[in-house]
Parts: sequence; C-alpha cells; structure tokens
Amino acid sequence: MAELKTDLGACTASAYAGEAHTFSPQEPGQGPDLVTCCRAFHWMDRAAVLEMADRVAAPHAAVAIMGDGSLWTHDADWTSALRELIQTYLGPVRRAGTRGTYATPDRSYADDLTTSPFSDVTEHRFPVARAWTPETAVGYLRSTSFARPDLFSDRHEAFESQARQLLNLYAKDGVLREEAVFTVLLARRPGNAV
Repeated sequence: MAELKTDLGACTASAYAGEAHTFSPQEPGQGPDLVTCCRAFHWMDRAAVLEMADRVAAPHAAVAIMGDGSLWTHDADWTSALRELIQTYLGPVRRAGTRGTYATPDRSYADDLTTSPFSDVTEHRFPVARAWTPETAVGYLRSTSFARPDLFSDRHEAFESQARQLLNLYAKDGVLREEAVFTVLLARRPGNAV
C-alpha cells in the first residue's frame, strides 16, 4: 500500500488477502467503497460473492467486474494457430483449474449483476493494445490454467519449442500484436449512482 500513498491524498486504502466469502470489515460501518473482481470472477460462486458484497460494502459502494479475455479467446491469426497447437497436445476442450475443463458460464456477468442488489449496471470499454514477443507469449502460457506446464507432463518442453517456432512465423519484426478490449461492468445499488 505504500506505493499508493502519494496518489491517495486524504483517502485511505487497505487490502484484504483471503477468500472473498470470509471478508468482513475491520470496523463496523467501514465497509469497502469498491469491490473488484477481474478474470477470476468466473471461478467464484458469483451469486454468493455479490451477496457478500451487499452485506459488507458501504451503502454507496460500487462493484466492478472486469476483464479482457485471454490469448485463448483473442481472435487473431497467431492466437488461433497457438490455440490449435495447444489442442494438438491437450485435446479440443479448453483445460481449466482443478476441474479439468472450462465451462462457459450459463449467464453473463451483466445478468449476474442485474439480478443482484447491485443492479444499476453500466459498461465501460477500453481498447488495449499489447505487443508480445514469442518468448513473452510462451511465458504467459505457463501462468494460465489452459496451458500450464503440468498439463503437458513430459511433453511440455516439446510444446514450448513448437510454440516458439510457430509464434516466430507470425511475429512481424519480432512482435505479435494483440488488440483487445478491457471491459468494466460498474454496478451500484439502485439510487446510489454517483
């Protein structure tokens, strides 16, 4: 939090490290003004998280659900080819977490919010341009649930070698471009819009 002190001015910020459903304010009446969930929201019991936010957040609080997908979902020639390579090693279904495979949510995050106490929802879209190198893209894959090293067993080194070769074919001057959109769903309780 020390990094934020100069930016916060008279405001205070505190961090909570733990499972979302176990959170409670340190002082009564001092609930958070902002509850954020990024790419991990799809792993959560979304209804339970929003119920917890309603229980503990300040009356004027906002909930922000945000994300921009991943290289698995990004639509470009090089990401399509990379996804196909991953599938030749791991099969056609997207791997995810400890459950084995990714299941597309049966409803949108906007629907989750509009049926929660934070039903006043606005969507904000921010274009994001990223420049990857073949090496940074391969490094990123190691951190994902769909291409982490243990999924490949003894074939991970061969996969990474093939991935580098493939990405080098698509890189222009050593760079792979990703044009994404970072979407923020900002939700408040009705009547509390700022």
